[in-house]
Amino acid sequence: MGKIQLKELAFARSGDKGDVSDIGIMAKSRNIYDFLSKAITPERVKEQFKGMIKGDVEIYPMPNIDSIEIVLRRALGGGATCTLRFDQTGKSMGQALLRLEVDADESLIQEAVDADASIRKCYQS
Repeated sequence: MGKIQLKELAFARSGDKGDVSDIGIMAKSRNIYDFLSKAITPERVKEQFKGMIKGDVEIYPMPNIDSIEIVLRRALGGGATCTLRFDQTGKSMGQALLRLEVDADESLIQEAVDADASIRKCYQS
């Protein structure tokens, strides 16, 4: 087991709808998805954002695409048109969540490294 940031195991994309921030977490493999679907909980997400999330955190599994949808209610200080936050539309929240630390098996970490190498190989000229 090793402590690792989520960014080593997954990709993220985030945005907003009013005062709701949506974060999509895309696992680098099926095994990683299975692990993350247990490791990412509403409590861990709220803890990661340290008081920024005033409402509920909802997590929706999407196993058909090895992804997790995370909905953060009352997370943007009222929404883009009325917040004083620097990131009014929550675009950085996915990247912030990728800093979450998890304890993962070395084999899972290696699987993520291999997935990254495979992706880079596809885009080399």
